[in-house]
Formats: sequence, C-alpha cells, structure tokens
Amino acid sequence: MTDKIIELLKAQGVDAFEVTDKCTSAWEFYFIKHELDQNRVRDVEHIDVTVYRKLEDGKFLGSATQEISPTASEEEAKKIIADLYERAQYVKNPYYELNKKKVEGGGEKFDPAQMARDFIEAMQQIPETSGEDINSYEIFAESNTRRYVNSEGVDVTVSYPSSTVEVVVNARNDEHEIELYRMYTSGTCDKDNLVKEISKTLSFGKDRLVTVPTPALDKATVLFTTADAVEIFKWFAMKMHAAFKYRGYSDWEKGKAICENVEGDTFTIKAVKELPNSSYNAPVDSQGAEIRDMYILKENVSENFWGDAQFRYYLGVPDSFIASNFTAEGGSLSENELRCGNYLEPVEFSDFSVDPITGDIAGEIRLAYWHEGDKVTPVSGGSVSGTLSDLIKNVRLSKELKQYDTTLIPSAVKIENVTVTGA
Repeated sequence: MTDKIIELLKAQGVDAFEVTDKCTSAWEFYFIKHELDQNRVRDVEHIDVTVYRKLEDGKFLGSATQEISPTASEEEAKKIIADLYERAQYVKNPYYELNKKKVEGGGEKFDPAQMARDFIEAMQQIPETSGEDINSYEIFAESNTRRYVNSEGVDVTVSYPSSTVEVVVNARNDEHEIELYRMYTSGTCDKDNLVKEISKTLSFGKDRLVTVPTPALDKATVLFTTADAVEIFKWFAMKMHAAFKYRGYSDWEKGKAICENVEGDTFTIKAVKELPNSSYNAPVDSQGAEIRDMYILKENVSENFWGDAQFRYYLGVPDSFIASNFTAEGGSLSENELRCGNYLEPVEFSDFSVDPITGDIAGEIRLAYWHEGDKVTPVSGGSVSGTLSDLIKNVRLSKELKQYDTTLIPSAVKIENVTVTGA
C-alpha cells in the first residue's frame, strides 16, 4: 500500500510529502503474581502521510498529517491526500526543506516470542519472600520495521527490537503494606540486569516500611543513584535542541561555556548511533537523517544542536539528526569516593521532574537514605528542589556509568546546596 500511496502523492502534484510505514510484531503477557492472566499476539501496520504545500510564493510551508489504513482503497487514499493538501494551507510555517541525503538502512529483526520468553524466565528468578514479593507484571516484546520515504528521494528501511516490562511489587509487615511500580524499557531482555533492578526495588519496599520523617535539612548534599538522574541529563540535551533554541527556550550558544566558575566536574554529553540493547538502535532517525556519534556538550561547552529537519533548517544546521541514544562521561571520583560526609540519597519519588525550560528540579520523597558518616537512616516525606543552572557549578559525577535504556550516565550524581524540606 505504501508504494501506491507514493504513486498517488506524485500524481496529485503535492509540493512535498513524507510517508512513514511502521510494522510491529508483538507478544504481550499479563501476569497476576506469576499466574498468567491473559496474553495476545499483535501484528499491526501504521502508515502516516504528511503533505506539504508552499504558500505565498514559497515564503511559507503548510503541512497536514493523517494515517492512511493499509487496507484503504485507492479512492479512499486519493480523498485523504486531497483533504491533506486542502488542510495544509491553514498551517503557515516559515519555509524549510526536508532531508535530502540518501542513506543506508539496516538493523536486525528479532523474534518477539523468544524475547517474551526470556522476560518470563527472568521474572521467575526474582528472589521473593513472605514480606516482599511481586504483585503483577506485564511484558511487551516488539520487533519493529519502519520505512520512511520523502519527496526528496530518501527511501530507507530500518528494523529494531523494543520491549517494556511493567512491574508492581509489594512489601508488608505487621502494620503496613505498600506497593512500588517500575517500568523497564530496552531492546531485548537483559536478564541479569532485570533481576538485579527488581531485587533492588523489593529491598526499597522493605526499607520504606521502616522510615522516619525526612529532617528539614534546608540546603543539603543530594546523591542521585537511580533512573531519576536521567531527567537531569535530559535537561542538558534539550537545551541544545534546535526547536528549543529557535523558540527562545534556550540561551546556550555553540562554542560557548554554559556556566562559569565551575568547582565540580564538567559535563560532556554525546548523541550516539548505538547503545547496547537500546530500544532504538537505528542508522537513521524518523525523518530519514543519518545518525552518527556527535558531541552535544563537551566539558561544559556547547558543541552541536540536534533535532528535527524543520528547526535545524531555521538554525542553519543541515548535518544533524533527531538523537535517540545519549551518553554522558563520568567524573574524576569513584562512586565509593563520592559516598562521604553527610548526604541524602533519594531512591523513590512520588514524582521527580526537571522543567525542560527553566531547569527547576522538584521531587516528593517516598524513600531516601540519610547518610551521616557510617549511619544510614531510611526517611520519607518532604521534597528536594532547586534550579540546575545554579547547581551545576558544584556537581560531582562518578567514574562508573550505568545505562537506562537509551541513556548511559554516571551511576552517581552528587549535587551540593539542594533545598531539602522536611516531612
């Protein structure tokens, strides 16, 4: 059907177009404890079409997007394309061009049934007790193939695996019972890491039952050692996103330092083509641009903007792409060396967020460990807050790195002068 749609687009004389045809083969399983509740096999195809229309002698470019069913008739497809061309006149963006460079596709197809089987076997290896166990879990294992075609002659197909496991664990004692939720995404199943991470979550649940209120620490040192730290590094990456720069959300300039008078470690962040077992390892992005290893930030100096074709065109950045995998370099000290003095180590938030524009961090503490020398106390309640643009001057990063799906970052991030309110 994709070839027929392309033929119709050319025949109707639209000014430009993009067609994305994504096929997904998936196996899904839903367990209550370790008893299978239901499962299904899913084979789906989605074809998204974007039609572009030049307006006011090419000064502006309008666009409209809609999905066309792979089972649509030729007449139905013609009608949708004509409607898209009509609707495109109501969107007036400054003119830009689609990606033109022809690149090779690639990737590998995986058996989603085998992927799901690996996850089920891993879940059965989780060490449970009468006090901490698995409430339920869901497994989604996918093999994806995506073809992208545009009017500039780009026609590229990529394949990649993607999987998600959602887990709810319970912890209980004579007085209380709580539950913790986790979602893990990856390419295929990394059994050892999954067992390790869920076992750690079970221990967090056990400690959550015996917490005391978080003390009012005012300004304190905070050590981030869980997936929440990814949000911190996302802020750095988004400050170099072409759309953020064009819209005035970022004041970072290529070739200039992001802050002065740094007392801690500097930040070096790269967009990379591949990470082991990432849920998106592909040679091209969703708009057909070639993905490569590229510095975004190097020792606190802005290096390269990245993002979609529209905003890169506006900034005059032709040779870039929509990044999917990121790595951050470690610092000068090991995680053990960072674990010194008094510091708060939050491991469970009801929510943790970093505002992508202001850099304000905020998180309500469900479980943290208050370290006072050799004494460690589980605490709950209160919150952490601050603004990254103020805090990054005194941050320490561990030498060791840890991967969270599409992101590889230092395993520990130590930030001074974070505001910590008590319970």
